[in-house]
Amino acid sequence: MVSVGTIVWLSSELMFFAALFAIYFTLRAIRPDVWETQSELLNIPFSTANTIILVLSSVTCQLGVMRAERGQVARSGSLLNVGRWGMREWFILTFIMGAIFIGGQVWEYAELALHEGLTLSSDPFGSIFYLATGFHGLHVTGGLIAFLFVIGRTYMARRFTHEQATSAIVVSYYWHFVDVVWVGLFFTIYVIQ
Repeated sequence: MVSVGTIVWLSSELMFFAALFAIYFTLRAIRPDVWETQSELLNIPFSTANTIILVLSSVTCQLGVMRAERGQVARSGSLLNVGRWGMREWFILTFIMGAIFIGGQVWEYAELALHEGLTLSSDPFGSIFYLATGFHGLHVTGGLIAFLFVIGRTYMARRFTHEQATSAIVVSYYWHFVDVVWVGLFFTIYVIQ
């Protein structure tokens, strides 16, 4: 039931992001002149690297889920022996990669606002750029908090149960959703000029 509920909830989140995409394309169609000048301010190589980090975090998340499904919470060998990592280690690595992504997004906002003058209220491009990427950043932050809860439960529980494995799987659904939405945003905002 938890998995089904999460999928239904993610469907509503998909509609929210679909509305942001609709706003983006509408504003772009109305003011193409703004997009020509303002899209040149974006740091494509940096954003590409940040995107790769987030996409790879989906891989590490899924590796953690595979361990959770097997009931392997913690590593069974050396920390350097990645092949013996448990769900906890993979989720910690996923958390770190997500935090790096958020840090990169904050750095990009600072660069655009302080050095390029692109703010939420500067023009339609700035408005939808900050709204779309900002709401996505809030969703990533929510996912990071969920990872902390799942990881924390593994330290507090005496035994890893089916319910805890289900929690890890549900958090992975959310994380994969956030990653897919970012790939769409990245191609829409950064790649399609």
